[in-house]
Amino acid sequence: MSKIHIVTDSTADLKEDIISKYNLHVVPLTIQIEGKTYLDRVDLEPESFLELMEKSKELPKSSQPAPGVFKELYDSLGGNGDKIISIHMTGGMSGTVESARTAAELSNSDVTVIDSRYIAHALGFQVIEAAEMAMAGESVEKIVARVEEIRKNTKLFVVVDTLDNLVKGGRIGKGRAMVGSFLKIKPIASLDGGEYTPVAKARSHKQAVQYLLNDIKANTAGKVVKGIGIAHAGGLAMAEPLRRQLEEAGYSNIKFDYTTPVISTHTGIGAIGFMYYTD
Repeated sequence: MSKIHIVTDSTADLKEDIISKYNLHVVPLTIQIEGKTYLDRVDLEPESFLELMEKSKELPKSSQPAPGVFKELYDSLGGNGDKIISIHMTGGMSGTVESARTAAELSNSDVTVIDSRYIAHALGFQVIEAAEMAMAGESVEKIVARVEEIRKNTKLFVVVDTLDNLVKGGRIGKGRAMVGSFLKIKPIASLDGGEYTPVAKARSHKQAVQYLLNDIKANTAGKVVKGIGIAHAGGLAMAEPLRRQLEEAGYSNIKFDYTTPVISTHTGIGAIGFMYYTD
């Protein structure tokens, strides 16, 4: 009987124990900073990257894996007739999923490529449930249907602490950034739909945390919370109080970790991502 392999990329913010437990295949993106190129989470870890980015005069650049990297993996995993489900970060922020699709077309293996429309733990939610179902012997069709259901029931917010990287990345203009910095505004954006969409503004870390708490309480009433994740780019001034207050409110099993350098490049130092999904 053929097996189903689950492939994802390094923006899923998965720890080594989870990768090993579910036999996941993680393809790293690359980061260029200060004239050097690194493989995300392979030869560049999140904390050391934040130090490099803080000292760098230029915004680091991230690149998706080349189709050839995916094809080599797909050929290896599916050469014996095994099937592959490849779940990746939102196509709204990276060409990674398109690179995977190109590779799937070039490979003779049976590959299903999915745009998660999310990043970080919200991508991880889909990957882990897909892996659990694959290990239980479920079909590709059932796994894909469940992944789509998870995606529909997921919410993800990004709160940035400084507007510098949003300006350098062309997401907001310098004028707005100057006003925002003067007023100490912390923009809150949603990633629902796969794209960075501003939804609110907070004047302090405390306000930002309260907004996120209010949202999860309002949107999970009467539902089963299947997963919660907090990913940060050194943003412990928001991340720690948010985790503490979530636990005090009765939420548990909260995934908490530094986010990947690829995402930190977009958000800047001090940012957090907050995500959850329900049934």
